[in-house]
Amino acid sequence: MNVGAGEDGAAERPPEPMLPEPDPFYRAPRNMARSAPGTVLRSRPVELGLLGLIRQRVDARQLLYRSTDMNGRAEATVTTVLLPWGADPALPRPIVSFQCAIDAVASNCLPSYAFRKGARALGSVPQLELLLIEHALTRGWAVSVPDHVGTAGHFGSPREPGYRTLDGLRATLDLLGRPRDTPVALWGYSGGGLATVWAAECAATYAPELNILAAVVGSPVGDLESTFFRLNGSSFGGLATLCLAGLRRAYPDLDRSLRAHLDSASLALLDRAETSTTIPLLLRGAGSRLDDTDGTALAILRTAPEVRAVLADIQPGDHPPAFPVLAVQGVHDLVIPVGNVDRLIDRYRAAGTPVRYVRDLIGGHISLALLAAPLLENWLGDRFADRPLPPDTTETVLSLTLSASAVRGYLALARVLVRAVAGLPIRERPEKTKDAWNSGDKEQAARIV
Repeated sequence: MNVGAGEDGAAERPPEPMLPEPDPFYRAPRNMARSAPGTVLRSRPVELGLLGLIRQRVDARQLLYRSTDMNGRAEATVTTVLLPWGADPALPRPIVSFQCAIDAVASNCLPSYAFRKGARALGSVPQLELLLIEHALTRGWAVSVPDHVGTAGHFGSPREPGYRTLDGLRATLDLLGRPRDTPVALWGYSGGGLATVWAAECAATYAPELNILAAVVGSPVGDLESTFFRLNGSSFGGLATLCLAGLRRAYPDLDRSLRAHLDSASLALLDRAETSTTIPLLLRGAGSRLDDTDGTALAILRTAPEVRAVLADIQPGDHPPAFPVLAVQGVHDLVIPVGNVDRLIDRYRAAGTPVRYVRDLIGGHISLALLAAPLLENWLGDRFADRPLPPDTTETVLSLTLSASAVRGYLALARVLVRAVAGLPIRERPEKTKDAWNSGDKEQAARIV
Protein backbone atom coordinates (compact mmCIF):
# COMPACT_ATOMS: atom_id res chain seq x y z
CA MET A 1 0.00 0.00 0.00
CA ASN A 2 1.26 3.43 -0.88
CA VAL A 3 0.35 6.77 0.60
CA GLY A 4 0.15 9.83 -1.57
CA ALA A 5 0.96 12.13 1.35
CA GLY A 6 2.81 11.81 4.63
CA GLU A 7 6.05 10.12 5.60
CA ASP A 8 6.93 6.53 6.36
CA GLY A 9 8.14 5.37 9.75
CA ALA A 10 11.73 4.37 10.36
CA ALA A 11 13.06 1.60 8.15
CA GLU A 12 14.31 -0.42 11.12
CA ARG A 13 11.62 -1.46 13.56
CA PRO A 14 12.31 -2.87 17.02
CA PRO A 15 11.37 -6.54 17.58
CA GLU A 16 8.96 -5.46 20.32
CA PRO A 17 6.78 -2.47 19.42
CA MET A 18 6.90 0.57 21.65
CA LEU A 19 3.83 1.65 23.54
CA PRO A 20 2.10 4.68 22.00
CA GLU A 21 3.37 7.13 24.63
CA PRO A 22 7.11 6.85 23.76
CA ASP A 23 6.57 5.86 20.10
CA PRO A 24 7.43 8.89 17.92
CA PHE A 25 5.00 7.69 15.26
CA TYR A 26 2.07 8.86 17.42
CA ARG A 27 3.52 12.33 17.95
CA ALA A 28 1.48 15.07 16.30
CA PRO A 29 3.48 17.16 13.80
CA ARG A 30 3.73 20.90 14.19
CA ASN A 31 1.05 22.96 12.47
CA MET A 32 -1.21 19.90 12.37
CA ALA A 33 -4.25 22.10 12.96
CA ARG A 34 -3.77 23.65 9.52
CA SER A 35 -4.53 20.28 7.90
CA ALA A 36 -8.07 19.23 7.05
CA PRO A 37 -9.66 16.50 9.20
CA GLY A 38 -8.68 13.10 7.83
CA THR A 39 -5.35 14.27 6.40
CA VAL A 40 -2.66 11.56 6.57
CA LEU A 41 0.22 12.93 8.63
CA ARG A 42 2.44 9.87 8.78
CA SER A 43 2.29 6.21 7.70
CA ARG A 44 4.15 2.97 8.21
CA PRO A 45 3.80 -0.71 7.33
CA VAL A 46 3.29 -2.96 10.34
CA GLU A 47 3.44 -6.66 11.06
CA LEU A 48 0.45 -8.01 12.97
CA GLY A 49 0.45 -10.88 15.43
CA LEU A 50 -2.33 -13.06 16.80
CA LEU A 51 -2.29 -12.32 20.55
CA GLY A 52 0.96 -10.55 19.77
CA LEU A 53 2.65 -13.91 19.14
CA ILE A 54 1.84 -15.47 15.75
CA ARG A 55 2.68 -13.45 12.67
CA GLN A 56 -0.45 -12.73 10.65
CA ARG A 57 -0.11 -12.79 6.90
CA VAL A 58 -2.31 -9.82 6.00
CA ASP A 59 -1.28 -6.52 4.45
CA ALA A 60 -1.39 -3.85 7.15
CA ARG A 61 -0.42 -0.22 7.33
CA GLN A 62 -0.91 2.35 10.07
CA LEU A 63 -1.86 5.95 9.45
CA LEU A 64 -1.46 8.89 11.80
CA TYR A 65 -4.09 11.39 10.72
CA ARG A 66 -5.60 14.66 11.79
CA SER A 67 -8.88 14.41 13.68
CA THR A 68 -10.92 16.41 16.20
CA ASP A 69 -11.63 15.95 19.89
CA MET A 70 -15.04 16.43 21.51
CA ASN A 71 -14.32 20.11 22.14
CA GLY A 72 -13.48 20.82 18.50
CA ARG A 73 -9.70 20.92 18.95
CA ALA A 74 -7.39 19.37 16.37
CA GLU A 75 -5.68 16.15 17.43
CA ALA A 76 -3.75 13.29 15.85
CA THR A 77 -4.80 9.67 16.10
CA VAL A 78 -4.09 6.35 14.40
CA THR A 79 -5.97 3.80 12.35
CA THR A 80 -4.73 0.39 11.19
CA VAL A 81 -5.71 -0.40 7.60
CA LEU A 82 -5.87 -4.08 6.63
CA LEU A 83 -6.16 -5.73 3.22
CA PRO A 84 -6.18 -9.41 2.24
CA TRP A 85 -2.72 -10.87 1.76
CA GLY A 86 -1.38 -9.96 -1.67
CA ALA A 87 -4.39 -7.82 -2.59
CA ASP A 88 -3.90 -5.00 -5.09
CA PRO A 89 -4.62 -1.82 -3.11
CA ALA A 90 -5.39 0.05 -6.34
CA LEU A 91 -8.46 -2.08 -7.08
CA PRO A 92 -11.85 -0.65 -6.10
CA ARG A 93 -13.26 -2.38 -3.02
CA PRO A 94 -15.75 -1.66 -0.23
CA ILE A 95 -14.29 -0.30 2.99
CA VAL A 96 -15.49 -1.17 6.49
CA SER A 97 -14.56 0.79 9.58
CA PHE A 98 -14.44 -1.74 12.43
CA GLN A 99 -14.64 -0.17 15.88
CA CYS A 100 -13.13 -2.56 18.40
CA ALA A 101 -14.50 -2.94 21.91
CA ILE A 102 -11.43 -1.18 23.31
CA ASP A 103 -13.23 -0.68 26.65
CA ALA A 104 -10.06 0.50 28.36
CA VAL A 105 -7.89 3.48 29.20
CA ALA A 106 -4.45 1.85 29.00
CA SER A 107 -2.71 2.49 25.68
CA ASN A 108 -1.71 -1.16 25.20
CA CYS A 109 -5.43 -1.85 24.52
CA LEU A 110 -5.46 0.43 21.46
CA PRO A 111 -5.78 -1.71 18.30
CA SER A 112 -2.80 0.03 16.71
CA TYR A 113 -0.62 -1.43 19.47
CA ALA A 114 -2.50 -4.60 20.48
CA PHE A 115 -2.61 -5.93 16.90
CA ARG A 116 1.14 -5.75 16.38
CA LYS A 117 3.45 -8.73 16.57
CA GLY A 118 5.33 -8.58 19.85
CA ALA A 119 2.70 -6.43 21.58
CA ARG A 120 2.29 -6.99 25.32
CA ALA A 121 -1.48 -6.65 25.49
CA LEU A 122 -2.74 -9.93 26.89
CA GLY A 123 -6.30 -9.40 28.09
CA SER A 124 -7.15 -6.67 25.59
CA VAL A 125 -10.37 -7.27 23.65
CA PRO A 126 -9.10 -6.04 20.23
CA GLN A 127 -6.65 -8.95 20.12
CA LEU A 128 -9.65 -11.31 20.09
CA GLU A 129 -11.63 -9.26 17.56
CA LEU A 130 -8.79 -9.48 15.05
CA LEU A 131 -10.21 -12.82 13.88
CA LEU A 132 -13.55 -11.20 12.95
CA ILE A 133 -11.66 -8.56 11.00
CA GLU A 134 -9.58 -11.16 9.20
CA HIS A 135 -12.73 -12.99 8.17
CA ALA A 136 -14.09 -9.74 6.72
CA LEU A 137 -10.90 -9.49 4.67
CA THR A 138 -11.77 -12.77 2.93
CA ARG A 139 -14.65 -10.91 1.25
CA GLY A 140 -12.14 -8.63 -0.40
CA TRP A 141 -13.01 -5.66 1.79
CA ALA A 142 -10.51 -3.18 3.16
CA VAL A 143 -10.89 -2.65 6.90
CA SER A 144 -9.97 0.47 8.85
CA VAL A 145 -9.60 -0.07 12.62
CA PRO A 146 -9.34 3.31 14.38
CA ASP A 147 -8.06 3.99 17.87
CA HIS A 148 -11.45 5.54 18.58
CA VAL A 149 -10.82 6.30 22.28
CA GLY A 150 -7.71 8.25 21.28
CA THR A 151 -4.23 7.98 22.75
CA ALA A 152 -5.47 9.83 25.85
CA GLY A 153 -7.83 6.93 26.65
CA HIS A 154 -11.15 8.81 26.67
CA PHE A 155 -13.28 5.67 26.99
CA GLY A 156 -16.98 6.63 27.15
CA SER A 157 -16.57 10.19 25.87
CA PRO A 158 -19.10 11.53 23.33
CA ARG A 159 -18.71 12.60 19.69
CA GLU A 160 -14.93 12.22 19.35
CA PRO A 161 -15.08 8.41 18.80
CA GLY A 162 -17.25 9.26 15.81
CA TYR A 163 -14.88 11.95 14.58
CA ARG A 164 -11.91 9.60 14.83
CA THR A 165 -13.81 6.87 13.01
CA LEU A 166 -14.94 9.14 10.17
CA ASP A 167 -11.53 10.75 9.79
CA GLY A 168 -10.01 7.27 9.77
CA LEU A 169 -12.20 6.48 6.77
CA ARG A 170 -11.10 9.67 5.05
CA ALA A 171 -7.47 8.76 5.65
CA THR A 172 -8.04 5.20 4.42
CA LEU A 173 -9.65 6.43 1.20
CA ASP A 174 -6.62 8.65 0.58
CA LEU A 175 -4.24 5.78 1.33
CA LEU A 176 -5.98 3.58 -1.24
CA GLY A 177 -6.40 6.40 -3.75
CA ARG A 178 -10.18 6.02 -3.75
CA PRO A 179 -12.76 8.77 -4.31
CA ARG A 180 -14.95 10.02 -1.46
CA ASP A 181 -18.04 8.31 -2.93
CA THR A 182 -16.49 4.85 -2.43
CA PRO A 183 -19.00 2.63 -0.55
CA VAL A 184 -18.14 2.41 3.14
CA ALA A 185 -19.85 0.92 6.21
CA LEU A 186 -19.53 0.91 10.00
CA TRP A 187 -19.30 -2.10 12.36
CA GLY A 188 -18.89 -2.34 16.11
CA TYR A 189 -19.92 -4.31 19.19
CA SER A 190 -20.32 -3.17 22.82
CA GLY A 191 -17.90 -0.26 23.37
CA GLY A 192 -17.20 -0.51 19.64
CA GLY A 193 -20.94 -0.41 19.04
CA LEU A 194 -21.17 2.83 21.03
CA ALA A 195 -18.32 4.32 18.97
CA THR A 196 -20.15 3.19 15.81
CA VAL A 197 -23.32 4.92 17.00
CA TRP A 198 -21.37 8.15 17.51
CA ALA A 199 -19.87 7.84 14.02
CA ALA A 200 -23.30 7.22 12.52
CA GLU A 201 -24.79 10.21 14.35
CA CYS A 202 -21.92 12.58 13.50
CA ALA A 203 -21.62 11.60 9.83
CA ALA A 204 -24.19 13.99 8.34
CA THR A 205 -22.60 17.12 9.78
CA TYR A 206 -18.95 16.10 10.22
CA ALA A 207 -18.29 14.03 7.09
CA PRO A 208 -21.24 14.47 4.71
CA GLU A 209 -19.12 13.58 1.68
CA LEU A 210 -18.62 9.97 2.83
CA ASN A 211 -20.84 7.40 1.12
CA ILE A 212 -21.84 5.42 4.22
CA LEU A 213 -24.22 2.69 3.11
CA ALA A 214 -25.03 1.17 6.49
CA ALA A 215 -24.00 0.50 10.07
CA VAL A 216 -24.19 -2.69 12.12
CA VAL A 217 -24.09 -2.42 15.90
CA GLY A 218 -24.13 -5.08 18.56
CA SER A 219 -25.13 -4.20 22.12
CA PRO A 220 -24.40 -0.50 21.53
CA VAL A 221 -24.89 0.60 25.19
CA GLY A 222 -27.55 3.25 24.51
CA ASP A 223 -27.84 4.91 27.92
CA LEU A 224 -24.33 5.06 29.38
CA GLU A 225 -25.48 6.58 32.69
CA SER A 226 -27.96 3.78 33.32
CA THR A 227 -25.39 1.16 32.34
CA PHE A 228 -22.73 2.60 34.64
CA PHE A 229 -24.93 2.58 37.75
CA ARG A 230 -26.19 -0.90 36.92
CA LEU A 231 -22.66 -2.26 36.67
CA ASN A 232 -21.19 -0.50 39.69
CA GLY A 233 -20.86 -3.16 42.38
CA SER A 234 -21.96 -5.98 40.08
CA SER A 235 -19.94 -8.91 38.76
CA PHE A 236 -18.97 -6.58 35.89
CA GLY A 237 -18.00 -3.73 38.22
CA GLY A 238 -14.63 -3.41 36.52
CA LEU A 239 -16.36 -2.01 33.42
CA ALA A 240 -17.93 0.78 35.48
CA THR A 241 -14.47 1.60 36.83
CA LEU A 242 -12.97 1.66 33.33
CA CYS A 243 -15.72 3.94 32.05
CA LEU A 244 -15.31 6.48 34.86
CA ALA A 245 -11.52 6.33 34.50
CA GLY A 246 -11.91 7.34 30.84
CA LEU A 247 -14.49 10.04 31.49
CA ARG A 248 -12.46 11.77 34.16
CA ARG A 249 -9.63 12.10 31.63
CA ALA A 250 -11.98 13.79 29.18
CA TYR A 251 -13.71 16.06 31.71
CA PRO A 252 -11.36 17.92 34.10
CA ASP A 253 -14.30 19.21 36.20
CA LEU A 254 -15.49 15.65 36.69
CA ASP A 255 -12.02 14.56 37.73
CA ARG A 256 -11.84 17.29 40.36
CA SER A 257 -15.27 16.34 41.68
CA LEU A 258 -14.33 12.67 41.91
CA ARG A 259 -11.12 13.44 43.77
CA ALA A 260 -13.09 15.53 46.24
CA HIS A 261 -15.93 13.06 46.86
CA LEU A 262 -14.75 9.46 46.26
CA ASP A 263 -13.29 7.40 49.05
CA SER A 264 -9.65 6.34 48.91
CA ALA A 265 -10.45 2.76 47.82
CA SER A 266 -12.45 4.03 44.84
CA LEU A 267 -9.69 6.40 43.77
CA ALA A 268 -7.24 3.50 43.97
CA LEU A 269 -9.54 1.45 41.70
CA LEU A 270 -9.59 4.27 39.15
CA ASP A 271 -5.82 4.53 39.23
CA ARG A 272 -5.43 0.78 38.63
CA ALA A 273 -7.89 0.94 35.74
CA GLU A 274 -5.62 3.37 33.91
CA THR A 275 -2.86 0.77 33.53
CA SER A 276 -4.79 -2.51 33.14
CA THR A 277 -6.04 -4.34 30.10
CA THR A 278 -9.76 -5.07 30.09
CA ILE A 279 -10.13 -8.76 30.88
CA PRO A 280 -7.80 -8.90 33.94
CA LEU A 281 -9.52 -5.85 35.40
CA LEU A 282 -12.92 -7.49 34.90
CA LEU A 283 -11.73 -10.64 36.66
CA ARG A 284 -10.13 -8.78 39.55
CA GLY A 285 -12.90 -6.18 39.74
CA ALA A 286 -15.89 -8.52 39.98
CA GLY A 287 -18.13 -7.05 42.65
CA SER A 288 -16.06 -3.89 43.00
CA ARG A 289 -17.99 -0.73 43.80
CA LEU A 290 -17.01 2.88 43.43
CA ASP A 291 -18.29 4.78 46.44
CA ASP A 292 -18.22 8.28 47.84
CA THR A 293 -17.01 9.22 51.29
CA ASP A 294 -20.60 9.17 52.58
CA GLY A 295 -21.10 5.55 51.53
CA THR A 296 -24.14 6.35 49.37
CA ALA A 297 -22.98 4.50 46.21
CA LEU A 298 -22.51 7.82 44.38
CA ALA A 299 -26.15 8.87 44.91
CA ILE A 300 -25.16 12.33 46.15
CA LEU A 301 -22.31 12.77 43.68
CA ARG A 302 -24.71 11.87 40.87
CA THR A 303 -26.74 15.03 41.57
CA ALA A 304 -23.78 17.45 41.45
CA PRO A 305 -24.16 19.97 38.58
CA GLU A 306 -20.77 19.18 37.04
CA VAL A 307 -21.59 15.46 37.11
CA ARG A 308 -25.08 15.96 35.67
CA ALA A 309 -23.55 18.00 32.83
CA VAL A 310 -21.26 15.10 31.93
CA LEU A 311 -24.04 12.50 32.17
CA ALA A 312 -26.22 14.57 29.84
CA ASP A 313 -23.37 15.07 27.36
CA ILE A 314 -22.49 11.40 26.95
CA GLN A 315 -25.92 10.19 25.81
CA PRO A 316 -26.27 9.35 22.09
CA GLY A 317 -29.55 9.41 20.18
CA ASP A 318 -30.04 13.09 19.36
CA HIS A 319 -28.94 12.83 15.72
CA PRO A 320 -30.24 9.58 14.19
CA PRO A 321 -28.47 8.61 10.95
CA ALA A 322 -30.15 8.66 7.56
CA PHE A 323 -28.66 5.35 6.39
CA PRO A 324 -29.84 1.84 7.39
CA VAL A 325 -28.85 0.29 10.71
CA LEU A 326 -28.89 -3.32 11.88
CA ALA A 327 -28.82 -3.67 15.67
CA VAL A 328 -28.41 -6.85 17.72
CA GLN A 329 -28.93 -7.14 21.48
CA GLY A 330 -29.22 -9.91 24.03
CA VAL A 331 -32.52 -9.82 25.92
CA HIS A 332 -30.88 -11.14 29.09
CA ASP A 333 -27.58 -9.30 28.68
CA LEU A 334 -26.06 -8.77 32.15
CA VAL A 335 -23.91 -5.84 30.99
CA ILE A 336 -26.12 -3.74 28.70
CA PRO A 337 -29.83 -3.55 29.67
CA VAL A 338 -31.99 -4.45 26.69
CA GLY A 339 -34.33 -1.56 27.53
CA ASN A 340 -31.54 0.94 26.92
CA VAL A 341 -31.05 -0.33 23.38
CA ASP A 342 -34.82 -0.58 22.83
CA ARG A 343 -35.16 3.13 23.58
CA LEU A 344 -32.26 4.08 21.31
CA ILE A 345 -33.83 2.14 18.43
CA ASP A 346 -37.20 3.78 19.10
CA ARG A 347 -35.59 7.23 18.82
CA TYR A 348 -33.95 6.27 15.54
CA ARG A 349 -37.15 4.94 14.04
CA ALA A 350 -39.12 7.99 15.16
CA ALA A 351 -36.68 10.12 13.17
CA GLY A 352 -37.02 7.96 10.06
CA THR A 353 -33.85 5.87 10.28
CA PRO A 354 -34.35 2.44 8.65
CA VAL A 355 -33.59 -0.02 11.46
CA ARG A 356 -33.65 -3.79 11.68
CA TYR A 357 -33.46 -4.84 15.32
CA VAL A 358 -32.86 -8.43 16.40
CA ARG A 359 -33.09 -9.41 20.09
CA ASP A 360 -31.52 -12.72 21.09
CA LEU A 361 -32.99 -14.69 24.03
CA ILE A 362 -30.02 -16.96 24.71
CA GLY A 363 -26.84 -15.05 23.88
CA GLY A 364 -25.01 -13.23 26.65
CA HIS A 365 -23.01 -10.04 26.26
CA ILE A 366 -19.71 -11.78 25.60
CA SER A 367 -20.99 -14.74 23.58
CA LEU A 368 -23.18 -12.60 21.31
CA ALA A 369 -20.14 -10.74 20.01
CA LEU A 370 -19.16 -13.95 18.22
CA LEU A 371 -22.62 -15.44 17.62
CA ALA A 372 -23.88 -12.31 15.85
CA ALA A 373 -20.81 -11.87 13.62
CA PRO A 374 -22.05 -13.85 10.57
CA LEU A 375 -25.39 -12.03 10.64
CA LEU A 376 -23.77 -8.60 10.87
CA GLU A 377 -21.21 -9.33 8.18
CA ASN A 378 -23.73 -10.85 5.77
CA TRP A 379 -26.04 -7.87 6.22
CA LEU A 380 -23.21 -5.51 5.31
CA GLY A 381 -22.42 -7.72 2.33
CA ASP A 382 -25.99 -7.30 1.14
CA ARG A 383 -25.75 -3.53 1.42
CA PHE A 384 -22.52 -3.48 -0.59
CA ALA A 385 -24.17 -5.74 -3.18
CA ASP A 386 -27.13 -3.32 -3.39
CA ARG A 387 -29.67 -6.02 -2.52
CA PRO A 388 -33.15 -4.90 -1.46
CA LEU A 389 -33.33 -3.64 2.11
CA PRO A 390 -35.56 -5.87 4.27
CA PRO A 391 -38.48 -4.10 5.96
CA ASP A 392 -38.01 -2.54 9.38
CA THR A 393 -38.92 -4.92 12.16
CA THR A 394 -38.05 -5.76 15.73
CA GLU A 395 -37.77 -9.51 16.11
CA THR A 396 -36.97 -11.53 19.20
CA VAL A 397 -35.39 -14.87 18.30
CA LEU A 398 -34.40 -17.81 20.44
CA SER A 399 -30.85 -17.70 19.09
CA LEU A 400 -28.98 -16.20 16.15
CA THR A 401 -27.25 -19.56 15.76
CA LEU A 402 -30.39 -21.27 14.45
CA SER A 403 -29.92 -20.82 10.71
CA ALA A 404 -27.83 -22.52 8.06
CA SER A 405 -26.16 -19.21 7.15
CA ALA A 406 -25.03 -18.78 10.78
CA VAL A 407 -23.55 -22.28 10.85
CA ARG A 408 -21.71 -21.62 7.59
CA GLY A 409 -20.44 -18.38 9.08
CA TYR A 410 -19.09 -20.14 12.17
CA LEU A 411 -17.36 -22.74 10.02
CA ALA A 412 -15.80 -19.97 7.93
CA LEU A 413 -14.60 -18.24 11.10
CA ALA A 414 -13.11 -21.54 12.26
CA ARG A 415 -11.20 -21.83 8.98
CA VAL A 416 -9.83 -18.32 9.45
CA LEU A 417 -8.82 -19.21 13.01
CA VAL A 418 -6.91 -22.26 11.75
CA ARG A 419 -5.10 -20.17 9.15
CA ALA A 420 -4.36 -17.43 11.69
CA VAL A 421 -2.92 -19.91 14.21
CA ALA A 422 -0.87 -21.54 11.46
CA GLY A 423 0.36 -18.20 10.16
CA LEU A 424 -1.07 -18.85 6.70
CA PRO A 425 -2.10 -16.05 4.33
CA ILE A 426 -5.56 -14.53 4.84
CA ARG A 427 -6.60 -14.13 1.22
CA GLU A 428 -9.66 -12.85 -0.59
CA ARG A 429 -12.10 -15.66 -1.38
CA PRO A 430 -12.94 -16.43 -5.01
CA GLU A 431 -15.89 -14.37 -6.19
CA LYS A 432 -18.30 -17.29 -6.43
CA THR A 433 -17.85 -18.19 -2.74
CA LYS A 434 -18.22 -14.71 -1.22
CA ASP A 435 -21.99 -14.68 -0.92
CA ALA A 436 -22.91 -16.43 2.33
CA TRP A 437 -26.62 -16.12 1.45
CA ASN A 438 -26.90 -18.88 -1.10
CA SER A 439 -30.26 -19.85 -2.54
CA GLY A 440 -31.01 -22.63 -0.10
CA ASP A 441 -31.05 -20.35 2.91
CA LYS A 442 -32.25 -16.96 1.68
CA GLU A 443 -35.77 -17.33 3.01
CA GLN A 444 -34.64 -18.27 6.51
CA ALA A 445 -31.92 -15.63 6.56
CA ALA A 446 -34.39 -12.98 5.45
CA ARG A 447 -36.73 -14.01 8.28
CA ILE A 448 -34.06 -13.22 10.85
CA VAL A 449 -32.78 -9.95 9.37
